[in-house]
Amino acid sequence: MSRPKTPLVPESREALTRFKMECAKEIGRLQFVKENNDHYKGNVTCAQNGREGGPIGGQMVKRMIEMAEKHLI
Repeated sequence: MSRPKTPLVPESREALTRFKMECAKEIGRLQFVKENNDHYKGNVTCAQNGREGGPIGGQMVKRMIEMAEKHLI
């Protein structure tokens, strides 16, 4: 079963995109963000896409956990 491509709160799409760009810039992977580099990637293997984009998602999760921990304290 595939995941929906829309956020749970559709109004948050722009904020999530900005957040993704910030996280990618923070770890030096801004060139791999789809919104920043929207060219055809059908010839790129899924393993390579995972190596390029995976760290961005990991950084996003790390920062979200840090923000949640700050709000709990």
